[in-house]
Amino acid sequence: MSESVSVRCPVCRREHLYAAPSYPCECGAPVSPSLDRDGVPTAVTHQVWDEAWVAVKCPVCGLRAEWPRPELGCACGTVLRIPVTGGPARAPEADPEPDAAAPPRRAFQPITIRTARDAVTVAALYLRWLGYEDIRRADQRPPSGIGIAARGLLAQVDPTVRPASLRDVECLWLTAMTESAHCVYFSLAGYTTEARAGADSLGVPLFVLDLTGTPQPVNSLADELDG
Repeated sequence: MSESVSVRCPVCRREHLYAAPSYPCECGAPVSPSLDRDGVPTAVTHQVWDEAWVAVKCPVCGLRAEWPRPELGCACGTVLRIPVTGGPARAPEADPEPDAAAPPRRAFQPITIRTARDAVTVAALYLRWLGYEDIRRADQRPPSGIGIAARGLLAQVDPTVRPASLRDVECLWLTAMTESAHCVYFSLAGYTTEARAGADSLGVPLFVLDLTGTPQPVNSLADELDG
C-alpha cells in the first residue's frame, strides 16, 4: 500500500489522512499512483472522464496502464482530487526475471463496488484482464448507464438498482453494429427475462457485477468470453 499523506480540504479546511488504493497489474503486482506531497488538492465540481484516470507504470513488469485518479470525499460534501506525481508509487519488492517467458494469466483481482465509479472501474479492469487494450469512454453516451470502449468492443455498465431491460440491450447492440464492434453488458442489478432472451438472440454477452467486484457470466456467450 502507498504511504499516507495529509490532505486539507480547501472548502472546510478539514485535515484528512489519505493513502492511494492499490490496483492489480496484469502480472499480479499491486500498483498505486504516487501521491504528490507538495501538491494541493482540488475540489471536483463535475466529473470528466479523461481527467478521472492517470497513467501508472508497474514497478515490477513495467506495464503502463490507466487507473482511477485518487479522490477523497470530505465530510462537508466536497470531492477532492489528490495530486499525483509522474511515477508509480513504491510497491513491495519483487525479484522478476526479465529474461523468463511470460507467465500465464493470473486470476482476476476484484475490487469492492461501493459507487457507480467503482462499477465502471471493475468493468474496465475486467476487460483489460480479458486482453482488451486502450479502455476509454465510449464516443456515444448510452440511454442509461455508462459506455466504455476498447479496440473492436463496446461495453455498457449499468450501476443502477434497476434490472437492465430488453431496450437497454438492444440499444447497446445497435450502437455496436453502427461501429462494427462487438458488445458486452455489465449490470449491477441483473436483467429482465426479456433482456436475457434478447441478448441470446442478438449475441450479447451479459455479466452481473456483484458487490465484491467480480463479474459473473449470465448467459453462455458471457461464459465463452470469460473462458
